[in-house]
Amino acid sequence: MFRIILGVIGGFLSWMVMWFVGERIIAAVWPAFGAHQRAFEEVIKNGGQFTYDASALVTHIVLGSIVSVIAGVLAALIARENTWAPFIAGCLLLLMGIAKAYMSWQYVPTWYHVIFTAMLLPLAIVGGKLITTA
Repeated sequence: MFRIILGVIGGFLSWMVMWFVGERIIAAVWPAFGAHQRAFEEVIKNGGQFTYDASALVTHIVLGSIVSVIAGVLAALIARENTWAPFIAGCLLLLMGIAKAYMSWQYVPTWYHVIFTAMLLPLAIVGGKLITTA
């Protein structure tokens, strides 16, 4: 049970770290993405108008997909089981995704919220299933 808890925490925290590092790397090699991110962060903090860039949103979906699978893998590796830890980590990611969608609903299109939020749990589970446990 303790290993499952560690796996959940490790999977969730690794997702957060990989997400932020991934965003920073993408912003460093694609300045328009970085400008988009800064504008989005500013409008979330202070309100106002925001014009989204669909290519940046698709990039977020791709990045989120990759880090969700890796988070599921890490949760399974840490827990030494590939069912509960990735599932619970994915549930936490889903809750975070719902909170993010709620905060940013008016600034980006519905398709983005639906895709991004809906993929978090299943891809964490898929990542966990990539690990064979003994």
